[in-house]
Amino acid sequence: MSDYTIRPLTADELQHAVDWAGREGWNPGKHDAECFRTTDPDGYLGGFLDGEMIASVSAVNYDDAFSFLGFYIVRPEYRGSGHGLEIAQHALVHCKGRNMGLDGVVEQQDNYRKSGFSFAYNNYRVGAKIGEVLPKLGQVLGNGVTPVDNASDALKAYDRRLFPARRDAFLRGWLSAPSHISRKYTEDGRIKGYGTLRPCQAGYKVGPLFADDAGIAQTLLASLLAAVPIDHHGQEVFVDMPQPNREAFALAAQLGLEKVFETARMYSDHQPDIDLNRIFGVTTFELG
Repeated sequence: MSDYTIRPLTADELQHAVDWAGREGWNPGKHDAECFRTTDPDGYLGGFLDGEMIASVSAVNYDDAFSFLGFYIVRPEYRGSGHGLEIAQHALVHCKGRNMGLDGVVEQQDNYRKSGFSFAYNNYRVGAKIGEVLPKLGQVLGNGVTPVDNASDALKAYDRRLFPARRDAFLRGWLSAPSHISRKYTEDGRIKGYGTLRPCQAGYKVGPLFADDAGIAQTLLASLLAAVPIDHHGQEVFVDMPQPNREAFALAAQLGLEKVFETARMYSDHQPDIDLNRIFGVTTFELG
């Protein structure tokens, strides 16, 4: 009889899950594994059949009230065997009592509904070549942009207004990770937006891209992309935008960013009360 066990992943095993996500077409960042793990080291689970890892899921608890599910992957040859359902049930136990969010592929919406999740809205990944986007961005409002390499109290407070929970540990790693580039926009001493650019398996992603208005979002995007080496301008940049933010998609159309992927944002209890009109780019589909 085969022995199927589920346990938390080591750092190396989490990197395997990130690599699987790449093969699924999710295009993770090059330093995602180490950044993600700091938030909740016990929240990354692997399913092992006779000692071999065949499934993964993440169930990251940000606090006592909110968690986020991701990395729900079963190796193709083991799908339909019940191993995925079993590891998903373990994830739900880890997050028990919390409102859980996820960004699931659209075709799995019905399965998530059966597990108690309700649809909130779609997120759309949009992208284009950096060299084609930069000339359309200009240098609007550029005087307010400064580099960010640590999570100040002011930045953490701004982030909290646009995310369902405090995520101080995550931000410390995200903003200081090798090759991540972050910028904030400040006006009259107040932060009015910030964003992070990171290299991925293919091209770059910008996330989060939080801003009080579209002009600030455009300014931050211009500053971030200007930091990309010129010999990388043939690569693509991607931003994951929430469907309710009409100004985000107007900006995407202006810049020639085209839809390449979509997810269904769902919650187990309720949709958090955050202003989606200030979210021009989701941080990640794996951690919210």
